[in-house]
Amino acid sequence: MKPTTPDTPAPGITVDGTGLLCVTLLLRLRKEIDGAQPGTVIHVIATDPAAPLDLPAWCHMTGHHYRGRRSTGRPRGT
Repeated sequence: MKPTTPDTPAPGITVDGTGLLCVTLLLRLRKEIDGAQPGTVIHVIATDPAAPLDLPAWCHMTGHHYRGRRSTGRPRGT
């Protein structure tokens, strides 16, 4: 993970979806952020190859702001 800068505030919540398919990850994400204060930054860890498409679409459909993808430098699935 990149260090926090003024452009990348520290996450208030981290949702670990390692090993989950996106549909399950999105259900977990919805549950984890229920009740979060507006403006809370959520860090999502995802290994599903569909996540780079599904997460921005889910954010758009649910009224959340997608801040972008961050690579860990690890190969996918590890």
